[in-house]
Amino acid sequence: MVTATSSRALAHPARDEIRLDGVLHALADPVRMCVVRELASDGGELSCSRFALPVTKSTTTHHFRVLRESGVIRQIYRGTAKMNVLRREDLDAVFPGLLDGVLAAAAAEASREA
Repeated sequence: MVTATSSRALAHPARDEIRLDGVLHALADPVRMCVVRELASDGGELSCSRFALPVTKSTTTHHFRVLRESGVIRQIYRGTAKMNVLRREDLDAVFPGLLDGVLAAAAAEASREA
């Protein structure tokens, strides 16, 4: 795992350290899937405060940590804000089509529930 170089830098797995079981575990939670869908839709960096999640702040922190440690997102400090970006390029390189398939399935499920 890539280690943090300062107290403000966060550790992320290198591309070759991303594992399918970790990614699937991260994407299996509805709250985390909501974060991933919003990041995929936006295509850029979004701050943690941008997400209106139905959980406490400490639980939100946990969900972002699971996504980061599994290699699904990258988190970067920009001043006092922690920004999140989907690691689409890395995920597509390691697991071609997985992210698009999961996002399409999530969208289909959401439309069925609506």
